[in-house]
Amino acid sequence: MILEFRVSNSLIRSIHLIEFAGENRRTTKMIEVVLNDRLGKKVRVKCNGDDTIGDLKKLVAAQTGTRADKIRIQKWYNIYKDHITLQDYEIHDGMGLELYYN
Repeated sequence: MILEFRVSNSLIRSIHLIEFAGENRRTTKMIEVVLNDRLGKKVRVKCNGDDTIGDLKKLVAAQTGTRADKIRIQKWYNIYKDHITLQDYEIHDGMGLELYYN
């Protein structure tokens, strides 16, 4: 979308950035992540690829009844940090992660 009016370059840049951010949000698809706590519980969670690990913890907490701050998500020895997105960690649809309780 191209705007026909000219107010100032900074305003036009900010409009394009807002538009780009909206398009980026719409193109992410829903993925399903499987979390195994190795105690007999497997949790399947549907979330967006641009959700953070903290968002994933909140979804897991809602399904398991455990508080989100007591959950640790990791893969092998890599402990995932709350503020980083699933896309940044290259977590894809159907991927399995380990679920631990602190």
